[in-house]
Amino acid sequence: MNDYSFENLEVYKLAKELRNKTYKLIKELPEEEKYNLASQMRRAALSLTNNIAEGHGRYHYQENIQFLRQCRGSLEELIDDFDLCISEKYADEVTLNNFKNEAYELLKRLNGYIKYLKVKKEEAPINQLTN
Repeated sequence: MNDYSFENLEVYKLAKELRNKTYKLIKELPEEEKYNLASQMRRAALSLTNNIAEGHGRYHYQENIQFLRQCRGSLEELIDDFDLCISEKYADEVTLNNFKNEAYELLKRLNGYIKYLKVKKEEAPINQLTN
């Protein structure tokens, strides 16, 4: 793995872990949710890692930040989906609350990474800002 790979980012590692757990949860949803909630959760969970990876590949701070904001939106969707699973008793409430806690930790890390990139953007040479 390349030292500069998105796969080395802590936010990516956390997002990947949450995505994988979400995919396992989806398999446990009732049949009537297989095409609605399950599909929505799958897209939101995949969006987490996809947006981190795509933003990292853009090489410009503002574009990277925009993809991280999209990731943040997908994460909030997923938290809402976990709430629905709790209210409908689709899975163990303790497990789902643990997922939510992991999601909120990821949200903190995403916000920290966005803040870091904003500072780096301000410090960047002018030609990097305009490209």
